[in-house]
Amino acid sequence: MKIGVLALQGAVAEHIRSVELAGGVGFSIKKVEQLNDIDGLIIPGGESTTIGKLMRKYNFIDAIRQFSAAGKPIFGTCAGLIVLAERIAGGEEPHLGLMNMTVSRNAFGRQRESFETDLQMVGIEETVRAVFIRAPLIQSIGDEVTVLSMYQDEIVTARQGHLLACSFHPELTDDYRLHQYFVQMVESSL
Repeated sequence: MKIGVLALQGAVAEHIRSVELAGGVGFSIKKVEQLNDIDGLIIPGGESTTIGKLMRKYNFIDAIRQFSAAGKPIFGTCAGLIVLAERIAGGEEPHLGLMNMTVSRNAFGRQRESFETDLQMVGIEETVRAVFIRAPLIQSIGDEVTVLSMYQDEIVTARQGHLLACSFHPELTDDYRLHQYFVQMVESSL
């Protein structure tokens, strides 16, 4: 399985490493045409407003919407979760608007409030190590969205069909099981 990592901002190399540890083949995606060559896409963390501007500048918005419409899996982490959301609290304009959820930016505080924790995850036996850095949270979800993990009664990982989103940075740990979960989603979609 060929899994691309949108290389506009964020920990691209770390995601590629995790994908490869999980049994996929990772690629850095810098041009819209490269979407035709992959089976799944990861939108990494960074700053969601900046990622959105760069996606518009390089014509990724419609291309990724078409990628999604074809049923190809997409995984958004941290800022990538915000980019996937249909609604952003505070009135910010949505970017891709693909996943039926309302998200709140920087919900867990500023950079100095960053932390690591272990999360119970639906579909993964043992706890998953999660790194929260200026992390968003999922405030609400539509009926078709499944909650996969929570932290202090807040939704931090969710899935809607071929779309997966988490508030944290799974690529910044040696625990690649959430990437493995995504690789399995991609395999099932082929």
